[in-house]
Amino acid sequence: MFVIIGIIVGMGCIFSGFALHGGNLLALWQPTEVLMIVGGAIGAFVISNPMPLLKKTLKALGATFKNVKITREFYMELMALQYEILTKVRKEGLMAIEQDVDSPEESAMFQKYPQVLADHHLTEFLTDYLRLMVSGNLNPMEIEALMDSEIDTHHTEAHAPQAAVQQMADGLPAFGIVAAVMGVVNVMGSVGKVSNAQLGMMIASALVGTFLGILLAYGIVGPLASLIAHQIGATSKPYDCIKTTLLASLNGYSPALAVEFGRKVLYSNDRPTFAELEDHVKGTKG
Repeated sequence: MFVIIGIIVGMGCIFSGFALHGGNLLALWQPTEVLMIVGGAIGAFVISNPMPLLKKTLKALGATFKNVKITREFYMELMALQYEILTKVRKEGLMAIEQDVDSPEESAMFQKYPQVLADHHLTEFLTDYLRLMVSGNLNPMEIEALMDSEIDTHHTEAHAPQAAVQQMADGLPAFGIVAAVMGVVNVMGSVGKVSNAQLGMMIASALVGTFLGILLAYGIVGPLASLIAHQIGATSKPYDCIKTTLLASLNGYSPALAVEFGRKVLYSNDRPTFAELEDHVKGTKG
């Protein structure tokens, strides 16, 4: 919603300012310039990215028009789930969670937290490291190194669509120049064949290409790339929360303190207070 509002406000101010300054809005309507600029940018985008990345990028662009699913309530569920798991481990031992870890979809404990369970990748990340804790003798440093490697891989993959969109934004001004140069070539070929008034209109049309390339780059596509980056940061933070909580538990801290460690790594706008989290986990445990 805010993306659409931003585009409307930005484009509205630019075009209305041009009109108020005495400009003719119809002079900016140049479909052939749009065809060359947008078509060239899309063609370069397709050339420079493999098909799997193209699909991910389209999905990421679609997600910019939706609200991010990672909310305070989501984090409350995630930390309550971790608290319940670690409490069960503390009371009954690591083998007590083996069934829950192997089949989280069928686990009564996981089913109490549907928002977390709905995120397949996050659930897999959590259960994979719980499984390592159950079946292996890895020390905290080894698990931390492995977690860091997996999170880095996740970040790299997640940022690939953002980089692709940013690359398109960076190329749009150049395609605007290409369209403008082609317009100038057309003008020069028409010298002596058309009137001065017609030449003036043709030059104006050529300059619109440069304008459109810069406008699309910095007014729409570039901001979308920035928004994708912000959304990636929001959706990556739960992995840091899980990492910090599990490592705190491996280092001997109680479930309540381990979850508090995880709470402290969250962004301030999503982070519940200590009292909120304590009340929530006490109300959902068991």
